[in-house]
Amino acid sequence: QVQLVESGGGLVQPGGSLRLSCAASGFTFSSYAMSWYRQAPGKERELVAAITSAGGSTNYADSVKGRFTISRDNAKNTVYLQMNSLKPEDTAVYYCNAERETPWDEYDYWGQGTQVTVSS
Repeated sequence: QVQLVESGGGLVQPGGSLRLSCAASGFTFSSYAMSWYRQAPGKERELVAAITSAGGSTNYADSVKGRFTISRDNAKNTVYLQMNSLKPEDTAVYYCNAERETPWDEYDYWGQGTQVTVSS
C-alpha cells in the first residue's frame, strides 16, 4: 500500500521558518523523483520544488528560490522542504508527490497535504 504522509505544517509569523517532511512507504522511494506542490484557496495547485531520485538535481519555483530548500534521505524514505523567510503568500496546503516514468508506464502518488499558514 502506497503512502505519503506529510508533517511539519502549522502557523508561523512572517519571516519565520518551517520544515516539512514527507514519509514514504509502499514503493521503491529511491527510484522516484519527489516534489512539493502547494495550493492556496481559490488558486490552482502549483509546483514549489522538485528533486531527482538520487538527489543530484533540484528545481524551484521562482517565488521560492533562495528561501526554500528541498532535500531527501533515501535511507529514511523521506523528502523534506525547508522553508525560510516565510511570507503570507506562502500560505497554502502543501502536498508531497512521487513520480516515476518508465517506457511502459507512469506512476504518480500524492500525500494528503499539510496546512501552512503564515500570519502575524
